[in-house]
Amino acid sequence: MQHSMGNTLIVIGACLIIGGLVAKLGLLSWLGHLPGDFHVKKENFQFYLPLTSMLIVSATLSALFSIVRRFL
Repeated sequence: MQHSMGNTLIVIGACLIIGGLVAKLGLLSWLGHLPGDFHVKKENFQFYLPLTSMLIVSATLSALFSIVRRFL
């Protein structure tokens, strides 16, 4: 059991490192600036709803987890 948990923690850590590098390099800077991402600015009010970006991230993660679940 502990061997399996250790491997899981290593994989999670590697994913976090890769995600951090991708964010640091700005490879996903387009995310949040897509058509369908709503940004309303008023004098004393700001509202931001990244609808399209959330849909893309959700579909990508769903597909990724589906593939991983199929092989495990």
